Amino acid sequence: MDRLREAAKGRVLRLLEAARVVAADLALRVPLAESTGLSFEGVGLAVAQSLETQATADELDMLVRSVEPASRVHVILSANVFTAPLRALAVAWAASEQVTVRPSRRDPVFAGALVHNLGDARVTLAEAREVSSVTEGEIHVYGRDETVLDVQRAARVGVIVRGHGAGMGIAFVDAASEGAHAAAAIADDVVLFDQRGCLSPRIVLVEGDVERADAFAEALHESLARLSLTVPRGRVEDDEQRDTTRYVETMSFAGRVRRGDAHVVGVCERGSPVMVPPPGRCVHVVAVGGCDDARAWLAPVSRFVVAIGCDDMQKARALVTDATRVRVSRLGSMQRPPLDGPVDLRRVARVSPLAPP
Repeated sequence: MDRLREAAKGRVLRLLEAARVVAADLALRVPLAESTGLSFEGVGLAVAQSLETQATADELDMLVRSVEPASRVHVILSANVFTAPLRALAVAWAASEQVTVRPSRRDPVFAGALVHNLGDARVTLAEAREVSSVTEGEIHVYGRDETVLDVQRAARVGVIVRGHGAGMGIAFVDAASEGAHAAAAIADDVVLFDQRGCLSPRIVLVEGDVERADAFAEALHESLARLSLTVPRGRVEDDEQRDTTRYVETMSFAGRVRRGDAHVVGVCERGSPVMVPPPGRCVHVVAVGGCDDARAWLAPVSRFVVAIGCDDMQKARALVTDATRVRVSRLGSMQRPPLDGPVDLRRVARVSPLAPP
C-alpha cells in the first residue's frame, strides 16, 4: 500500500508541475475570461490566489488517503470554478493511473490546457464520452445535484459514482470580530470567481443585534465597492440577473438592501426566514444570537453548507452537526483550501444498480 501511495503522490506532483506551466501562460487568460464570463482581472486573481499549484507533504498524504484505488476514473466537470479541474484531476489520478476527463462544454479551456501540458497518455480528454460507455471503475461527477442524479441513473451496473453536487459557503462574524476587518476579508472571498464556487460565502451570520449586523453590512458594501475598482465583476447571466432583481425586491420589504454597481448586500434581523441569494457578488447578512441560534437558523439549508469561514475555529465547527464534512477556514481564506482531497469533503459514493439504457 505504501508503494501505491508513493506512486500516487508522484502522479499528483507531476500534475502540479503542469498546473504551474498553465498558470504562467498569460495568453491563456483572454480565452479563460471569454469562456468563464469572469473579467480579465478576475481570472488573474483566481490564478494567483485559488489555483493549488503547491502542496505540502502532509496535504499530499491526506489527498492520497482520501481516495480509494480504482481501475479507471472518468471525471465529469462543471463550469462554476475554472480552476477546479486541477483538484478534480489530482483526486482522480491519485485513485487510478488511467483517467479520462469530460470538460464542461461551457468552459473547456483550463481543463484542456492542463491535460495538454501534462502530456501523459494515461490522462486523456473525452469530450463526447457518454456515461453509459464507462464499463468499469469510477465516475467522479461535479455539478448540480440534478446532474449527479442523472449520472447515477445512467451509469452501468457496478460502476461507482462519486458525486459532488451543489454547495455554498457561510461566514460567521462572532462577537469578538472587528466588523471592518471581517468585512474586508469576506469581500475577498466573495469576489473570487464572482461567488459562483461551492466555497463562496453567500450568507453572513453576524453575532449580535440587527444594529451590529447593519453596520457590518455597510462595511461589506464599502469593501465590495472598493474591490470592484480593481477586480470588475464579469458577465452576469440572465437567470442570475432575474434572481438578483427578485432578491432586491424581497429585501426592500423584508429588511434593508444596499446595491452597488457590481454587488448587492441585504440585511435582516434575528428570526427572519432563511434566504439564499443568487451568486454574482450578492450577500445576505443576518443577525444571530450566537452559535445555537445560528445553527438553528441554518438547519433548513445545512445539507448544502460545505464551507464555513470564521476567525474562531471552535465556533465555526459548532455551527454544523457534522463538522467532518465541512471545510472550516479563517475569513478571507475560504477560497484557498489546502490540496488535501475533494474540495467539498463529501464522499457521496453509489454503485449503480441500474442496467445501461
